[in-house]
Amino acid sequence: MHDPSTPPRPRPSWAVYALTIGAFGIGTTEFVIMGLLLQLAADLHVTVPTAGLLISGYALGVFVGAPLLTALLGSVPRKTALLALMVIFTLGNLACALAPNYTVLMIARVMTSLAHGTFFGVGAVVATSVVPADRKAAALSTMFTGLTVATLLGVPAGSWLGLHFGWRSTFWAVCVIGLIAMAVIALFVSAREAGCGSRVSLREELGVLRLVHVLLGLTATVFGFAGVFAVFTYVQPLLTQVSGFDEASVSVILLVFGVGMILGNLVGGRLTDRAPVRMLLGSLVGLAVVLLLMGFAMGHRVSAVLFVGLLGAGAFATVAPLQLRVLNQAHGTGQSMASSLNIAAFNLGNALGAWLGGVVIDHGPGLARLPWAAAVTTLCGLAVAACSVWLERRAHPSMTPAQSAMAS
Repeated sequence: MHDPSTPPRPRPSWAVYALTIGAFGIGTTEFVIMGLLLQLAADLHVTVPTAGLLISGYALGVFVGAPLLTALLGSVPRKTALLALMVIFTLGNLACALAPNYTVLMIARVMTSLAHGTFFGVGAVVATSVVPADRKAAALSTMFTGLTVATLLGVPAGSWLGLHFGWRSTFWAVCVIGLIAMAVIALFVSAREAGCGSRVSLREELGVLRLVHVLLGLTATVFGFAGVFAVFTYVQPLLTQVSGFDEASVSVILLVFGVGMILGNLVGGRLTDRAPVRMLLGSLVGLAVVLLLMGFAMGHRVSAVLFVGLLGAGAFATVAPLQLRVLNQAHGTGQSMASSLNIAAFNLGNALGAWLGGVVIDHGPGLARLPWAAAVTTLCGLAVAACSVWLERRAHPSMTPAQSAMAS
């Protein structure tokens, strides 16, 4: 029974849930294009690989736009910045829905992507500022749940809309999500709690890159997450050519990946609040082990499905500790920039992993050995993170590991 003398554990702020809705919309528009490539290619008279460049263009826009928009909006109150970013997001999707040709659609996709990194970057600062200190990682994981639910539900729903009502209907639906996100952010995010941006120049904002542990944190994110996308980008041929599933089964199996993402994200956030450094290193170790064993598991159907789910859980268990590490190491005025740069680092890791996977398949040991190459990449991220922790403890030799974990 609950002891009435013990105060109840505080729940995440409604502001965090409002940010989650925005994250859901952004996650849906980022990944839904994968399920619309055939319709887009046919309607716009381009090849499927050319249509696939709409994914690359979006990722490049996130990588470039995150630091630029963060700097431009640096002096703006954070609630105003979030609303402005959702306006950019909604207008970008509106332009996608109305695009008369491939070129305009590409420009609209890049325009939409500019809001992505900065929304998550500023949103992470807001989410951690409206909850108690021991709930920061949980708040981050709650916000990122919008991204995982987008993969589980938003992307299949968007693909279904595109199949039955044309690809433009998907972008119209995402516009509606953008309007809803603007409304809930306006209602539930307190301008006072969200705080003001820092009135510093771009040069001062980028000064966060002079901090060794921020750079190491960003590098750990790139390599740690590259291992995930080295496998996930090619999960369809892995399941069909290595595991022996038919193509119709792939979409169902990907639901298992989505469930794993949600569970890993939520559990990872809560464990990070308890022991941030241990979770940082432990989550990367766990992800590397999953990838290593996946190389053996993909040859059997039951174990293949199990490890697809474990990959989703392992991947998103790393998100909160990696994001919180960079956020905490930035300190003060550089937090929004560092947070946005880490979102860009996740996307750079996605691109690096996809490239690495292609090299392994075409010029390396082949598709069946891809998870092992991915495990090596994640271990590189683990090595960088461990180096950062070792350097930090060496600089403060009087601190115990527990004290160092709390400081981080």
